[in-house]
Amino acid sequence: MSYKQIKWMILLIPTLTVGLWEYVRHQFLLPYISMDLGNWLTPVIVYVVSITLLTRLFHMLERIQKELEHEREAKAAFESREKMAKELHDGIAQSLFLLSVKVGRLEEQAKQDQQLDDVYSIKKTVHEVNRYVRQAIADLRYDPNVDQAFTMNESVTLLGQIRRISRDMPVRIELDWSIPEDTFTDKEKVELLACIREALFNIQKHASASQAWIQGNGHKECWNITIRDNGKGFEMNPFERKDRYGLKIMRERMSELNFTMQFRREQQLTVVEFSKDGEMQ
Repeated sequence: MSYKQIKWMILLIPTLTVGLWEYVRHQFLLPYISMDLGNWLTPVIVYVVSITLLTRLFHMLERIQKELEHEREAKAAFESREKMAKELHDGIAQSLFLLSVKVGRLEEQAKQDQQLDDVYSIKKTVHEVNRYVRQAIADLRYDPNVDQAFTMNESVTLLGQIRRISRDMPVRIELDWSIPEDTFTDKEKVELLACIREALFNIQKHASASQAWIQGNGHKECWNITIRDNGKGFEMNPFERKDRYGLKIMRERMSELNFTMQFRREQQLTVVEFSKDGEMQ
């Protein structure tokens, strides 16, 4: 029932009730009910109808108003996030892209090994900042109202974020997750989510995979997160290549948190594994 229909029903129900009662009373009940008793029954009937019908309509009207208010707030928040994302994209992201192009040219011109090391260090930093900015842009432009399958509480959990990222990937991803949400601190969630996002991005960009699997199990003292894909894999150790900044950044992040990262081939699958050592329950 629409907002306009509810308002008209609230206005018409008392009028129609009184009119119908007066018609029935004068046409059929006048020999049985005196005029004074009929006059007393009229407000009683209107009161009963108001309690039974109008109260329910008022509750429906209040619910619709709250929903409209929530939608307005969500729309305003999304427009604000979209504006921030546009400013990030038009300013910082484009500047970083231009800087990465200039560093690439500098790399081609560098002759000495020490110069190359400095260039690689700068390029790695630019690459990391660029990923952070683009991740922030993606998060700002995500509209939680598009997908009603998750509640607001679910959307801010680590599992909810992984589901959202997996759903947006062109590769089919199966998710098997049993790690409790309170296993990680807020900082650990941010770093793990960034590493999982980077691993999935690598699958999309480099692996040419058609299927991927994300598995998480364990508890606060010991857990394991494994990401597998059926892509083409790698021919040499990617950590020895100076242009593979994403994997190196992932390993550094895990090391800073005293977590372990492994990257290997296993039964024709490429495996990225993040873990915390301890005794499994």
